[in-house]
Amino acid sequence: MPTVVIEVKVRPNAPVSALVPAAHGPWRATLKAPPVDGRANAELIALVARHFGCARSAVTIRGGAAGRHKRVRVETP
Repeated sequence: MPTVVIEVKVRPNAPVSALVPAAHGPWRATLKAPPVDGRANAELIALVARHFGCARSAVTIRGGAAGRHKRVRVETP
C-alpha cells in the first residue's frame, strides 16, 4: 500500500465539514465537531478516509493531535 503524509490546517466548530486539497501549503479542513474529547480529530480522520477512499483505520494523526496544524498519514488502497 502506498503511504501519503499530508499537512492539514483544521478549523473546528465550523458550520460545514469539508476537506480542501491545496496545491502548495497545508490542506484546509473545516469540521463541525468541537475540539473536545477528540471529537474533532475523529471527524478529521473520517473526512480524510472518505476523501482518499480508504478505511478509517488506514488514517492516523502523526503529529499535532492537540493543535490546529496536523500531519496525517494515509495508507491508500
